[in-house]
Amino acid sequence: MAKRRDKTANRRIKPSGKRPILTLLLVVIVIALAFFILETLKRSAPVKVMEQPVPVERHKMPVRTGETTIKKQPLTKAVKQQPLTKAVMLIPPKHMQKQEVRPGTVAIIVDDMGKSVQEVNELMEIKLPLTFSIIPGLAKGKEVAQAAHANGYLVMIHMPMEPQGYPKQSMEQNGLLLSQSEKEIEKRLSSYMLAVPYATGANNHMGSRFTEDRAKMGTVLSFLKGKGLFFIDSKTTPHSIGYSLAREMGLETASRNVFIDNIQDVGAIKGQLEQLAAIARHKGSAIGICHPHKTTILALTSFLPELRRSGINFVYVADLVR
Repeated sequence: MAKRRDKTANRRIKPSGKRPILTLLLVVIVIALAFFILETLKRSAPVKVMEQPVPVERHKMPVRTGETTIKKQPLTKAVKQQPLTKAVMLIPPKHMQKQEVRPGTVAIIVDDMGKSVQEVNELMEIKLPLTFSIIPGLAKGKEVAQAAHANGYLVMIHMPMEPQGYPKQSMEQNGLLLSQSEKEIEKRLSSYMLAVPYATGANNHMGSRFTEDRAKMGTVLSFLKGKGLFFIDSKTTPHSIGYSLAREMGLETASRNVFIDNIQDVGAIKGQLEQLAAIARHKGSAIGICHPHKTTILALTSFLPELRRSGINFVYVADLVR
């Protein structure tokens, strides 16, 4: 009986020669098939890319070139263009190439601008090269400067300066006084440039006392020269040394010939314009100063085109500085 059990047991544990080979082959096929399926799925599946935001240089310091502030713009359409900063507005753009000055050339400066945008719009409707001088600090000063500049007109700073009779004779609180230090005057001039963007030149507002002082005018003219601005002497006093000192310092400058609208009457204003034209024909060129009064705008609108048809050549005042 023991021998029989041993033989039976031996028969049961004796492996078949073909079975392990088939099993191994099956396992290899399954593994190969699994690798094949995985590889196929890998190739057909879309590649998932992490969505990285485009880097925007929002917090980098602006690049400064001289006095101009230029903000770097990232090279992507998704970023909106940044608006102009005050620092950009500080720097006056170079005025256009000077026009030829021939006999009968006239430049007209409209002083005291900055109270109303409507005034500059009405004056621009005349379609002649008027120069707009804006008092810094007026409510609409920046808007007027931007409107004029956008339409190709020349902008100036109308610098408030101490008049004879001050303080009984009132003036703007941000004006220049003989009692101020050089540092204070330069600080106020810098604020004027911020208040009047795109300015290429400056002239005095009032200033019948200030423009007679050589030292104080020297401070003002040195500042203007350093910023690349020209100076027009409004000649509010016959004793002004503004024009002669500017020439002495090598600053581009010119001087007013005629006040056009001291009398608010259309007939009187036309008479002053005729005088201005006569000086221009005789001397070659002339500069007139007026203000944005309703009567003045009416007179300019009706009479300037007539002067042009008669041969008067209108230019910006920057064309007449030397």
